Amino acid sequence: MIGPLTAGALAGFGLLMLVIAIRPRRRGLASTLHQLDAAREAADPGFALRQSGERPATGLAANLGRQLVQAAAQRGWRMLTVKQDLAVTGKSLEQHLANKVLLGTVGLLLIPIVSAILLVGGIQLPLGIPFVAALALGALFFFLPDLTLKSEAVAMRKDFRHAIGSFLDLVSMNLSGGRGVPEALSSAAQIGSGPAIERMRETLAFARLQGLTPWAALGQLGHRIGMTELVDLSAALLLVADDGAKVRDSLSARAASMRSRELTESEGEAGERSETMLVAQLLLCAAFLVFLAYPAGARIFST
Repeated sequence: MIGPLTAGALAGFGLLMLVIAIRPRRRGLASTLHQLDAAREAADPGFALRQSGERPATGLAANLGRQLVQAAAQRGWRMLTVKQDLAVTGKSLEQHLANKVLLGTVGLLLIPIVSAILLVGGIQLPLGIPFVAALALGALFFFLPDLTLKSEAVAMRKDFRHAIGSFLDLVSMNLSGGRGVPEALSSAAQIGSGPAIERMRETLAFARLQGLTPWAALGQLGHRIGMTELVDLSAALLLVADDGAKVRDSLSARAASMRSRELTESEGEAGERSETMLVAQLLLCAAFLVFLAYPAGARIFST
């Protein structure tokens, strides 16, 4: 009876999803607010600036991703943390959601396909094992892009902090040479390479074309990619932009603080790796002692 009941439940669930998909929806408050926000962002001069670091998705996955983004917006799902992680890595929300759904579907169907192949080969598994394994593998594959995105975002933000510290030193040196704050920011952004420096360079270039102040553009970039250092830098420049000496001292102190924080984090990571290596060595020693003591113990217990 388990097989017919499971098949009937899956068929009923599929029919329910089909009815929900084809039934016309009433426009909700979240969908209306999303459309108003989209129209406001399109009219904002900084809209092109915020979209500059994002690689657009193309192909079949992009079409699926756009439908998923629209469905999420209609239900009021903001996903702010995911959007910040995507922005700092330069990926699009459409591609990310499409990858989640496609990988989850592959994981959900992989176990039934393997079970069918084993059944053809004469090996029949209990129905509950493939069902639970398919759900577990589908859930794992569904959340795998989120885990990968989070690790990439952490690494990118770490590189960003290192680049911001060097950028602040360069800005301070330009201010010491008699340049103004906008000129010092633009000149410092022209030196160096890497994703972080290129992103700040593009941000300042877009700000100049759109008529935004450089510190406002950096603040928008900080909000978009989740970098509080850029947001704090924007606020500090907004307060002391008219006093070159205060700006220079503030930027030098901020750069020194960021370097000290980065050094502390590096020391902490080195300590964690040293402890990990120590645990691995202890495990090897314990295994070697078991290897040496096993013959004597086996002889004692066998008598």
